[in-house]
Amino acid sequence: MTRRIAITGMGAVSALGLGAPALWSGMLAGRSGIAPLAPPQGESGLRMQVAAAFNGFDPAAHFPPGQLAMLDRVSQFALLAADEAIAQSGLAFDAGTAARTAVVVGTGIGGETSRDEQSRRLYRDRAERVHPMSIIRVMPSAPASLVGMRYKLRGATFSVASACASSNHAIAQAALMLRHGLADFAVAGGTEACFTLSGIRAWEAMRVVADDTCRPFCAQRRGLVLGEGAGIFVLEDMDHARARGADILAELAGFGLGADGGDIVAPSVEGAAAAMREAIRDAGLRPEDIDYINAHGTGTLLNDQTETQAIRQVFGDHADALAVTSTKGVHGHALGAAGAIELVAAINALREQLVPPTANFIDPDPACDLDYVPNIARVMPVRAVLSNSFAFGGLNAVLALKAC
Repeated sequence: MTRRIAITGMGAVSALGLGAPALWSGMLAGRSGIAPLAPPQGESGLRMQVAAAFNGFDPAAHFPPGQLAMLDRVSQFALLAADEAIAQSGLAFDAGTAARTAVVVGTGIGGETSRDEQSRRLYRDRAERVHPMSIIRVMPSAPASLVGMRYKLRGATFSVASACASSNHAIAQAALMLRHGLADFAVAGGTEACFTLSGIRAWEAMRVVADDTCRPFCAQRRGLVLGEGAGIFVLEDMDHARARGADILAELAGFGLGADGGDIVAPSVEGAAAAMREAIRDAGLRPEDIDYINAHGTGTLLNDQTETQAIRQVFGDHADALAVTSTKGVHGHALGAAGAIELVAAINALREQLVPPTANFIDPDPACDLDYVPNIARVMPVRAVLSNSFAFGGLNAVLALKAC
């Protein structure tokens, strides 16, 4: 019999600050963490003017100097989110449980800040050496390894890199291990810290970045706004969670994973629809059981139209009864961490029977004709939720959650 998966802890770092409560309160209020971008290295002439950065974050307040030398910003975020999630779960890892705990952390880019710093040393400053911990800082698997080391966890530990679907893929991989008895517990999610000069210039070159703010599904949307942060969750066997009296936040009931097999940039209606259908089927649900979709909703012209069409294809007439929101107007698009940050919204919508709004919404777009809950949170019954992540490369990952 397939194990059911309980989510018993969650932690987050975002432009709203430290902690899942800070993120959730910002989501509910539609209080945006998007602000003027502080240019890296004081660079002038950037076309990117706004971002959802965690401004004012002081790593030295959280990590001792010896440890900080090994930590890129991407790993710092993952560790802080993991601390919060594990504390909330109430799990105390002993030798037995540590051996049966997996760690899976997604990231789209990895230690980009450290890579950028050391590249400046080599190519601008003509330094003969780089920081001795450079490899440790930049490797994409560092966040997962460091989380596992912090808690002496010895189950399967690895990273997942699938662009903006990385977090959802990581959480699904962790859940698969629990389902099939390869682990009894998992610490899973995603992390990203991408505000470097080279990264910003690369996103500018794609011409998909907004110059005002992120307005998903809105007629006035002008593109995405980059964000950063992390979301980490504790997963465990449902029976075990109940037996120990854990506060079960939600059930991770199913997931749908797939690829478009088409364009590396342009999204596909069919690919997104297939992932949503599979998540619903895998969860043992029907389309009409879903009350809320936390959409990928990047605020780009093509993505929002495509996702709207995919939802209509999957849900038919029930699409008009759905609440569909994107929270990226609050925390920006955190790339490999996006799905994990947005899972905080999906879980809390189930727990509080309260749907966060789509922030910064002005006028509806006729091509985006669903109920996007503009600007004001809504009290409503929420039995089951989908959380969508659709990535460059045509990579799709959708999570289905049920209330407990």
